[in-house]
Amino acid sequence: MNTAKQDALDAIERLPKSADMDEIMYRLYVLDKIRKGRQAVAEGNTLSSEQLKREMEQW
Repeated sequence: MNTAKQDALDAIERLPKSADMDEIMYRLYVLDKIRKGRQAVAEGNTLSSEQLKREMEQW
């Protein structure tokens, strides 16, 4: 697994030359959320479908 810095650099490198700062920041934001989600799954920090349904009913 790459470091967060290397993943960020790779993501920025794949963007078109015309990408503006908002697009770069959004791409890094999404990349961060994906990394955190994968980490949560690896650590077992997930909800079952039933748990999620019960939480949604409380909204």
